[in-house]
Amino acid sequence: MQVQVMNHPLIQHKVTLMRQKETGSKDFRNLLEEITMLMGYEITRDLPLEDVVIETPIAKMTGKQISGKKMGIVPVLRAGLGMVQGMLNLVPTAKVGHIGLYRDPQTLEPVEYYCKLPDVVDRDFIIVDPMLATGGSASAAITLLKNKGIENIKLMCLVAAPEGVQRINKDHPDVRIYVAALDDKLNEHGYIVPGLGDAGDRIFGTK
Repeated sequence: MQVQVMNHPLIQHKVTLMRQKETGSKDFRNLLEEITMLMGYEITRDLPLEDVVIETPIAKMTGKQISGKKMGIVPVLRAGLGMVQGMLNLVPTAKVGHIGLYRDPQTLEPVEYYCKLPDVVDRDFIIVDPMLATGGSASAAITLLKNKGIENIKLMCLVAAPEGVQRINKDHPDVRIYVAALDDKLNEHGYIVPGLGDAGDRIFGTK
């Protein structure tokens, strides 16, 4: 499977806190934002740099700055919204799009009900969604971006099941997947095991 599991001790510690059923919505949201920031350091590792001449209080020097590469963050509604602020804390100039999908009760395939994206020219996109379960919604979101002419896409999730990773690897072998945890399997209801429950419900306090 082609997936990068981020095993930094801080990430692993915070994921464990999120998994606990007694963790409330406020702490769950805060932890998700913190983990997203920690993962963001790694996912932005390949941003190109350019030289810039500046003056410190002591002397003139040549430093480095990100070379104007444009970034787009695209949460898959609704749970993906919980990861947006963490990325914006790192890259405040990033633009944010939104993709809404629901599962057709007959075919069980994802159906698009909302898509609003920033200007896609020369922009790299990161799709964010806490859970990668069957991979159906993530694959559909990636296809949607590709159909808009977007080529450089990364997928960033908190917890993934092997089935979801395999689905993305099969449908979109060019898309790199970043996760904080790769869990055991999906159960008969399509939930990740051991997982952390329904991320959207836990973020927003719904049932």
